[in-house]
Amino acid sequence: MASGVAVNQQCLDEFQKLKLGKEYKYVVFTLNTSNTEVIVEKASTSTDYDEFLKDLPETGCRWAVYDFEFDLGEGKRKKICFFSWSPDDAKIKQKMLYASSKDALRKPLVGIALDIQGTDYSEVSYESVLEKASRNTR
Repeated sequence: MASGVAVNQQCLDEFQKLKLGKEYKYVVFTLNTSNTEVIVEKASTSTDYDEFLKDLPETGCRWAVYDFEFDLGEGKRKKICFFSWSPDDAKIKQKMLYASSKDALRKPLVGIALDIQGTDYSEVSYESVLEKASRNTR
């Protein structure tokens, strides 16, 4: 907790619903308006990856957890991915706050298979994530 930011219990609860209950496809996290606590911004059942990408704002930082499903020819596989979204157009102070607060959220989320860092949409594209996920499978 380098930044002193707390994590709202709902964040952990929604993660468990994604991981164990398979209730969600992805969960997006943000900081509250006073930048003191990580909160859930959205939990979605949508399987449309492009819809997930639309929930990552062009000029704002976010964290997200996505239940990534893919098929390399030998059957479907799933990996839970943790996204650190810090676009180039975000304010520098926000980027620093999100970077220093990441571990407060990331550490209690047990069961993450892959960490993805993105500063533009090409780094979090389906193809890019698929390449990283399949590299860690073989």
